[in-house]
Amino acid sequence: MLLSIAYFPPISYFALIAKYRDVCIEACENYQKQSWRNRCRYYAADGPQYLNFPIVHEGTHELPISRIKVDYSTPWVLKTKRAIASAYDSSACFEYYKDELFSILDSHPETLFDLDMQIIKFFLRKTGIEANIRLTEEYVAPDPVEGAEGRYGRDYREILHPKRPDTVLKDLGLEKPYFQVFARKYGFIPNLSIMDLLFNEGPDSIMYLMSLR
Repeated sequence: MLLSIAYFPPISYFALIAKYRDVCIEACENYQKQSWRNRCRYYAADGPQYLNFPIVHEGTHELPISRIKVDYSTPWVLKTKRAIASAYDSSACFEYYKDELFSILDSHPETLFDLDMQIIKFFLRKTGIEANIRLTEEYVAPDPVEGAEGRYGRDYREILHPKRPDTVLKDLGLEKPYFQVFARKYGFIPNLSIMDLLFNEGPDSIMYLMSLR
């Protein structure tokens, strides 16, 4: 199964990993803006919001994504940590995970790819998903048929996108609510960043992702 790299990826991203277990991450494509590669969606006190981080724009669209550098010239790390803490400080499990997660952001990984991979591996460990994660060795263009089987298995690179709805959770039988801090105010919001599930459900996240409850 083939996925693009992603920043605090949506729940569907990890649900797919939990299902397939043998996963390739696209490491040879060029950077694409307005995607999950450097943005995520979470549940704030005033409803669903986006977080993103800036990149260094030096021949961005001509470089493989593994060489795109993160821009730390603005205090976005501090703002991101404050936004996450404000949204999830009252959730059941945020306190257990915040220090280790924030240490990743504070370490200022040089590249977008390294930052995203460290975050993905963090959530794989904390949710308890066991998977074989590999990186692609060369770029293969997406098949015109969405989700088609290719060299790296089923291709989800173009399916998971913030600008396009998808049916991944429905197809996996995961269209179900879990506790969310602000649900009484705005209702349940599906397929947010995996941090929303982990901070609210903690160790039970794996049961949700594998449809065991």
